[in-house]
Amino acid sequence: MKISINPPQQSLINAFLVMFIVHTAQLGVGVQGFQRIIYAEAKHGAWMSVLLSGVVTSIIGFVIVKTLSHYESSDIYGIQRDVYGKWIGTFINLVYVSYCLGAFLVVIRNYIEVVQAWVFPEVPTWFIAITLLLLVLYGALGGFRTIVGMSFFSVFFGIWLIALIAYPLKFANWQNVFPLFDSHALEIAKGAYAMTFTVIGFELIYSYYPFVKEKKKTNLYVQIGLAFTTLIYLIIMLVSLTYFSGGQLGRTVWGTLSLFKIVRLPFIERFEYVAITFWMLIILPNLMLYVWSAARGMGRIFQKSEKWFLWIFAGVMFIVIQFFVTREQINTLSNNFAKISFYVVYCYPVILYILVIIKKKVTKKG
Repeated sequence: MKISINPPQQSLINAFLVMFIVHTAQLGVGVQGFQRIIYAEAKHGAWMSVLLSGVVTSIIGFVIVKTLSHYESSDIYGIQRDVYGKWIGTFINLVYVSYCLGAFLVVIRNYIEVVQAWVFPEVPTWFIAITLLLLVLYGALGGFRTIVGMSFFSVFFGIWLIALIAYPLKFANWQNVFPLFDSHALEIAKGAYAMTFTVIGFELIYSYYPFVKEKKKTNLYVQIGLAFTTLIYLIIMLVSLTYFSGGQLGRTVWGTLSLFKIVRLPFIERFEYVAITFWMLIILPNLMLYVWSAARGMGRIFQKSEKWFLWIFAGVMFIVIQFFVTREQINTLSNNFAKISFYVVYCYPVILYILVIIKKKVTKKG
C-alpha cells in the first residue's frame, strides 16, 4: 500500500466544499431525537452541553487536520500503515473500516425505524432497506465528486426545514430554560458526552483529505462546517427547551420531529410527513460517505477496485439490518455504537497525532 496517494486531477475538489461535507456528515439521524438524551443528563443546562460538545469537536477537528498535514497527500489508511507497520497497520485499518460500516448500519436502521413509525408503519423493513441501499449504491458508484455534489445540494435543500423550527417559538415558555446555571459541570460534561453519536461524521476528513486541492485551507473550512452544525443543534435545543416541559422532553423520543408536528401550512396538514421523507436527501450523502470510506479502505488494503466492495457491503448491510427489529434492539445498537464512536472519534485522533509526531521525529533523527 502506498502511504501518499495522488488522485486524478478530475477527482479533486475545492477546499470550500469541505464545510458542506462536514456539515452534511454530522446532520444525520441524530438530530431527529437528540434532545431527550442530552436533557436526561444535563436538564436545563442541555444547551450548554451542546456548546461544550461543539468546542471539543472543533478541537478534535483541528487535531485531525494537523495529523493529515504531516503527510503530503495521504489518508488514515496510509498513515496507520506508516505509523504501525504492515501487519498491525493493516489490522487497525480493518478495524476502522468496521467502524465506518457500523456507523452506516446505525444511521440507516434508525432512519428506517423513523419512516416506519411515522409514515409507513405497514411497509416491511426489507423493502425500505433495499430502496435506500440502491440509492446509496447509485451515488457511491459515481465516485467521490458525486457524493460531494449530493452533500452540497442537501445543505440547501434541508436548510428550510431548520428554518421552520422557529414555528414552535409562538408557543415558547422561556421560563423552562431557567435557572440558567443550575446544572453542575459534571452533568454538562455528561450531556456533551451523550452528544457523541449526534455529531460524528466530521472524522471522515481522514478519508477524503487527499481529494482536497488547497490543503492549507482545509482546517478553516472544517471549522466553519463544525461551527455551523453546532449552531443548528444549539437552536434546536433551545427551541425544544422552551416548547416542551422537562417531563415532556424526557419522554419524547423524536423531539425534532415532534416540533415539526405542530407546523401548520394551508396546503399541508401533516408537515412531519414531508420533513421525514425530505430528510432522506440529508441522510443519503451521510450514508454514501461512510460506505465510500469503508470501500476505499478495503480497496487500499487489498489493492482491488472499490466498486466490488461497495456491492459486497450493500449485500452484507441488507442482511444485518434484518436482525434489528424492535425499538429495544435498535436502541441497544445505537447506544453501544455511541460508546465505541466516542473512543474512535474523540480519543483516537489525539493518540494518532502523538504517534505521528513521534514517528516523524524518530525518522528525522535516523
